[in-house]
Amino acid sequence: MMTANEIRDSFKKFFESKEHAIVPSAPMVIKDDPTLMFTNAGMNQWKDIILGTREPEPRRRADSQKCLRVSGKHNDLEEVGHDTYHHTMFEMLGNWSFGDYFKEGAIDMAWEYLVDVLKLDPKDLYVTVFEGSKEENLERDNEAAAIWAKHVPADHIINGNKHDNFWEMGDTGPCGPCSEIHLDSRTDEEKAKVPGRELVNKDDPQVIEIWNLVFMQFNRKADGSLEKLSMNVIDTGMGFERLVRAMQGKHSNYDTDVFQPIIKEIARLSGKEYGKEENVDVAMRVIADHLRAVSFSIADGQLPGNAKAGYVIRRILRRAVRYAYTFLGQKEAFIHRLLPVFIGEMGGAYPELVAQRELIGRVMKEEEDSFLRTLDKGITLLNAAMEETKAKDSTELDGTQAFRLFDTYGFPLDLTELICRENGLTVDEQQFDAEMQKQKERARNAAQVESSDWTELMPGEQQFVGYDYTEHECRILRYRKVTQKKNTYYELVLDHTPFYGEMGGQVGDCGVLVSEYETVTVVDTKRENNQSIHIVKELPKHPEADFMACVDTDKRDGSAANHTATHLLDYALKQVLGDHVEQKGSYVSADTLRFDFSHFQKVTDEELRRAERIVNDMIRQNLPLDEHRDTPLEEAKKMGAIALFGEKYGDKVRVVRFGPSCEFCGGIHASATGKIGMFKIVSESSVAAGVRRIEAKTGHECEELMYNLEDGIKAIKALFNNTKDLQGVIQKYIDEHDTMKKEIEQFHAQAVERTKDSLLQKAREVNGVKVITAVLPMDAAAAKDLVFKIRQAVPERLLCVIGTKSADKPMLSVMLSDDMVKDFGMNAGQMVREAARLILGGGGGQPHYATAGGKKPDGLSAAVDKVLELAKL
Repeated sequence: MMTANEIRDSFKKFFESKEHAIVPSAPMVIKDDPTLMFTNAGMNQWKDIILGTREPEPRRRADSQKCLRVSGKHNDLEEVGHDTYHHTMFEMLGNWSFGDYFKEGAIDMAWEYLVDVLKLDPKDLYVTVFEGSKEENLERDNEAAAIWAKHVPADHIINGNKHDNFWEMGDTGPCGPCSEIHLDSRTDEEKAKVPGRELVNKDDPQVIEIWNLVFMQFNRKADGSLEKLSMNVIDTGMGFERLVRAMQGKHSNYDTDVFQPIIKEIARLSGKEYGKEENVDVAMRVIADHLRAVSFSIADGQLPGNAKAGYVIRRILRRAVRYAYTFLGQKEAFIHRLLPVFIGEMGGAYPELVAQRELIGRVMKEEEDSFLRTLDKGITLLNAAMEETKAKDSTELDGTQAFRLFDTYGFPLDLTELICRENGLTVDEQQFDAEMQKQKERARNAAQVESSDWTELMPGEQQFVGYDYTEHECRILRYRKVTQKKNTYYELVLDHTPFYGEMGGQVGDCGVLVSEYETVTVVDTKRENNQSIHIVKELPKHPEADFMACVDTDKRDGSAANHTATHLLDYALKQVLGDHVEQKGSYVSADTLRFDFSHFQKVTDEELRRAERIVNDMIRQNLPLDEHRDTPLEEAKKMGAIALFGEKYGDKVRVVRFGPSCEFCGGIHASATGKIGMFKIVSESSVAAGVRRIEAKTGHECEELMYNLEDGIKAIKALFNNTKDLQGVIQKYIDEHDTMKKEIEQFHAQAVERTKDSLLQKAREVNGVKVITAVLPMDAAAAKDLVFKIRQAVPERLLCVIGTKSADKPMLSVMLSDDMVKDFGMNAGQMVREAARLILGGGGGQPHYATAGGKKPDGLSAAVDKVLELAKL
């Protein structure tokens, strides 16, 4: 039986023998495509070729591509773990032809690989072809059907509808008919009862699609119409995990050697057994799948976070943590402990996992610990909500509360329902769904972008000239109108552009387009499909005119200086901290630079100063830019150029060197380090476990920073009569302040003690309960100290209600002895919440002690009386 690694290798070797260039997987996390967060299909990295903005050489390619489907149109997250074949992260085996072979070549090669190389039984294979669409005016794909007829009998060729057999990249863009290959892996007895053709695309877990051959012929325009692509494209995608399942004779992807080593380790560490209990099995499958997705994402440079791609990764990891917590009894960080087995299995095919092992483990553990703390908080809140529900004699938890738990604490509905069920309650799902729909509408309205079709003015490809020029003659190739949040702007593509499109952390250029008729302001430049997209608020009145494209050189020079400084900083940190330092992100603008890097502890002030000195020394050396464009990748590596994990590099790269600093880079740089002027670190902080962030200034901004610091010191000196020993005088004032603070604290403590004694003397007894009430001018800290001292003095049968006012802010404190809670059923939290309405406030706390703040000091006496009324003594 072939192993998973052997199957992957056989695919690559087969297509290599068919003259395909075997290319490495692109990163799973997409950094410079505004339309996509993750690689969700093998073709994503070839979008610019398919759209005609990049040369298609070599025209035949094949690879195994890391993919993630958890957002947008392709979202399999909620199915993962509950069935045998859905995954978040998966590998897509694919082969491409850009204007070379088309349907016949793709079908013949697919059949040869499956039947002749892998020896799958032809009787178990069924194929689908596009049945056509009247509304699209598209005929049945008879061409593909005729080719398939060479290989399979007629009853194994099935018509498929537009949903299954017409592939589209999105609402607009490349598309075309496709032909799926399905495998029937049922037993002979099952096959005899029901023919496989009747189960194709019917969600039968044993009759599944393993390979999709996409015949890209069209481009979908914004108005829904189709136009022919400039060249026909073959894009095939075969689910690696499903193929391994077929080859290893399993009925579940999770039973193959892709997942079994991880599942066995989960079972060993948790003490649970796989295959005995459905909930446990689902949890193990979820964890095994999500471990892969999160590990590859971190290795590709995407850390868990609160927005966009980072939020998606955090959500995946938290789903895994929740399953481990709920069904495997794991109350401490658990998933990161599976990394050695996982990396041992996949590290050979994907070396980035090995290189980033420590970072992946640290980030994962910190995220797990954080979410487990959040789960505890959420459960406490849920317990309070369930208590409140029962107090109202209701058996249904408010759906709004369930949604708040989901939105704030990551509690999915099924976890809330599970805990409620254990407590004899249900959840108002209808209300939960309504709240969820409101949130989706808000998000959709905020993010909605409407783009018209491109208006073509002239044919041609864009040429970037920004490395050599800041001004250049140009013509507009095409433009389109874009509307977002009711704001309208236009995007222009120029034939020659000096404008750098935002990429690699460096902001895009701005400037103007000048013609004999007008001057058009370019407010920003973005990068899309490997070309610069120029953003203007108004469409040129004469878009067909000749223009001069002029970059704002002040902003360009500032960005270039800061970008070069990040390279020098990267080099300096490696010298000071060690070779483990690797860039994990950056932001470069005209005003500032931000540099994220891998390091596992806080960088000391001394280390920062040493790195700063190295950078400034390289600036003073005025090292010239040594640039190597279109350098073959292997040659660039021999030069010692530093490549970043999570970046996609082509066959040829650009190398940027400043003395000993040598990196792969496509950004804009200073012509020499002296242009930077000066470098000053302004902060160092943590981004995530194992990732630190430095923010710094250069040039003019650095100069302004120095002036501000100087002015600040002068102002402080003036406060101390321009003393020469500023540090000594400030220390003296601090010491005097600390002494006075202690004296004041002692005075307050004595005052609280006197107040306590006075209140105890005035206490009254009601039905055997000592009742102490007062309204006092006192701050919150003193009030808390007072009621706890009273409780210490009266440990049994105590009801203490104190209203206090400080800086015109009222506060209500309720303290009960334990027997009042246990024997009388009193609850300070409930009482204070009710009484707080009289001071226009709210609060809560524990059954024996609770506080509430408000806005109406005049209501304090009434609030105190309300607590006594609620006590019903």
